[in-house]
Amino acid sequence: MQKSSARRHFLTSLPLAAIGLAMTSAGAGAQQTPSANTLVAYFTRTGNTRVIALQVRRARQAALIELQPAEPYPEDYEETVAQARRETEQGFLPPLVQLVANLDQYREIFLGFPIWGTTAPPVIRSFLRSHDLSGKIIRPFITHGGYGLGNSLEVISSLAPRATIEPPFSLEADQERRTMEQVRSWLG
Repeated sequence: MQKSSARRHFLTSLPLAAIGLAMTSAGAGAQQTPSANTLVAYFTRTGNTRVIALQVRRARQAALIELQPAEPYPEDYEETVAQARRETEQGFLPPLVQLVANLDQYREIFLGFPIWGTTAPPVIRSFLRSHDLSGKIIRPFITHGGYGLGNSLEVISSLAPRATIEPPFSLEADQERRTMEQVRSWLG
């Protein structure tokens, strides 16, 4: 049983490991001086987006902040989906655990998040609304469950209208939903 679980973990980790290798290779020739003007800000639920955030942080030697709602989302996937849908429909912006106090020092912001319901999660909307990103370069990195970016780039543009939005890096990384579907099918 343990061997099967380890194999499954290994196989589901391969896409994220490939990203790490590709990003490390791409940055290998780059100058590795500390970049005091780069911030990696990300929100994650399952950890997929964190893997990318940490790789970007290492490659750019950037500051890192995990964006977290003051009231955590439920651990149950379906409860989280329902709550996020309600929040998005109502335009609710959840308070964040912390804001970026020294945002003025950053010129470049790597902004990472998963797509929730074909859009940016409420936590990302809170971050964008709570900070003046005028003149900043925003480089989105986005994980999704196979449905693409949705309207997430439009959300960023509308909430950070005076920022420069660079083309995003995106990755399909939705093992949790697929696992739940397979278990449901197996259980009948």
